[in-house]
Amino acid sequence: MAARMIDGKAVAAAARERVEVDVAAFVAEHGRSPGLATVLVGEDPASEVYVRSKRRLSEEVGMRSIHHGIDASISEADLLGLVAELNADDGVDGILVQLPLPAHIDEDAVVAAIDPAKDVDGLTPVNAGRLAHGDPNLVPCTPRGVMELLAHEGVALEGAEAVVVGRSKLVGVPVARLLLLANATVTTCHSRTRDLDEVCRRADVLVAAVGVPRLLGADAVKPGAVVIDVGVNRLEEGLVGDVDYEPAAEVASAITPVPGGVGPMTIAMLLSNTLQAARQRAGAG
Repeated sequence: MAARMIDGKAVAAAARERVEVDVAAFVAEHGRSPGLATVLVGEDPASEVYVRSKRRLSEEVGMRSIHHGIDASISEADLLGLVAELNADDGVDGILVQLPLPAHIDEDAVVAAIDPAKDVDGLTPVNAGRLAHGDPNLVPCTPRGVMELLAHEGVALEGAEAVVVGRSKLVGVPVARLLLLANATVTTCHSRTRDLDEVCRRADVLVAAVGVPRLLGADAVKPGAVVIDVGVNRLEEGLVGDVDYEPAAEVASAITPVPGGVGPMTIAMLLSNTLQAARQRAGAG
């Protein structure tokens, strides 16, 4: 029997509706809207699309969008200066510097300069460290979206075997940590993993986040497993995931499509993180 398709669009829409209700309550209590600052350096087409979508959806839920579009020639020092200004701006609750940055700028230095209380991407050393130590605060948006999808599907993670393919600090490492905190038994795979399909076939929950088109097929899926495909790979025929969807769907019990699976969840979780940051800052103030 073919797997159930996990509709990330619908889950994300419901999450945004909840945020909209909570933003209205925040405005009523504090007399201002949560502010999300986006910083886009250069004119990368994909980044422009992502940032435009983030700005539009933040405004739709009642947040204030503060955007800085900057020429790619900006110096690292000047970009760090802008981040410092946003850190000091009381009207800004969340700061998102769109990655990648131009080659002459140290991305790690820019991310580290963001106030952890406004780090709605969850990537600063402080927030990454809190997650690593089992005390998460602002969590990276895509991994949080993965966990939201699993919760929506009612997947029992305690005691389950989970395999994460990919070890990036953006997705692979934090999602593995979140699964571990949910009491799953977690294996992280990567480019040097031997017998990848065999390892993946152990998984009750398989998360693919490696950025290789259709890397994992039916042979990598345990019958009845839940498959979460984070990969977004642009081919001539369009967007495809890291999982070969049709064959894998014949084996899995539930699977996310690409597009329409994890992708919509990322922005929904960004909005949720921004509201969380605003609430925490209001409480601290």
